[in-house]
Amino acid sequence: MAKNKKRQNNSSEDQKLADAKVQKEQKESVVDEGDVSSESDSSSDEEDDDLILEGVLVRNPDVSDSDDDSDSSDDGKEEEAKEDTKPPPSKKQKAAQQQKKQTQQQIQNQKKPKKQSKEGPDVIQVDFTFCDMNEKYFHGLKTLLTSTSPIFMAQSSGLADIMIKNVSVGTVISTEGDNEGTIFGYASVLNVTTYQKEPAIQELKKQCLEKCPAAHKKELEVVLSGKTKRPAGFYMQGRMLNLPLEIVEILHQQLVMDMDWAVNNAQGVDRKSLDFGAFIRIAPAYQSSNTTYYKYFDDEVFAQHAEFTFEMELPKIHDIDEAPFCVVLVLTKTGHRAGMKSLSQMVHGANNVE
Repeated sequence: MAKNKKRQNNSSEDQKLADAKVQKEQKESVVDEGDVSSESDSSSDEEDDDLILEGVLVRNPDVSDSDDDSDSSDDGKEEEAKEDTKPPPSKKQKAAQQQKKQTQQQIQNQKKPKKQSKEGPDVIQVDFTFCDMNEKYFHGLKTLLTSTSPIFMAQSSGLADIMIKNVSVGTVISTEGDNEGTIFGYASVLNVTTYQKEPAIQELKKQCLEKCPAAHKKELEVVLSGKTKRPAGFYMQGRMLNLPLEIVEILHQQLVMDMDWAVNNAQGVDRKSLDFGAFIRIAPAYQSSNTTYYKYFDDEVFAQHAEFTFEMELPKIHDIDEAPFCVVLVLTKTGHRAGMKSLSQMVHGANNVE
């Protein structure tokens, strides 16, 4: 009986152990299934993550993406890096590139319409010509003589006639194809002996001698008397004030060429009368604050090479508040040629004149 109870107890314990083992295996299987399920869940999560990432990579062509800018900037950097690695261009290539840029710039400039300035005077292109004295220039000469200085006003017609007759030494600035006698300037040298009977010349002599200071009066009388070894002449010159400097210089040069040509080609008495040794220039001027200013800049240049100068105040004219004013310059031929050189240096610069 005792043994049977012991066996029953052992069998019941064995049964309990078996049951416990079965339960343990069941739990382990449950745990394994849970791990498998969790792994499958994680794998499914990973698969879902991959899909989401793929969704981010898909780009809408209608919407700009910042990645494009970064890619393009990266591409630009790569191209710059490639260009940096290229060898520097040769001189010919640089010249070609520069020429190309200049050509493109010229084309752009040609395409751009020129803007007209709203301020300032209009610029007019004029072709000047230097002509010999002619009857058709009478009224133009008279007008310019009147505007040059009041001292010529009363004698403008007589002086214009004398200059036209004095065709050997005289120049007029006109325009190409002009048929109306329009002039912009004139220059002439009138012999004080040849035209001594002309009222206009007599009046100019009288005005100069009356206003000449005592220190130079005898010397001026000799010059104007015509008793000098070489003749003297009134240096007549007038023009519009806005003429270019180069045209003014050419006007004086043409007069020198006329005198040289006349001396070399004239014969007998005419040749001697045109070989001037002295010049009397009545230069228009004005005074301000006890300072004298010349109307024409070239008169100031010639004054620096004159033998002597003196100021001449003229009688007042109605409707003009200030009294007319002139400066008389007396030059020798040497002084005149030195003045021409200084004038050329002033116009072109000292380095461009021999």
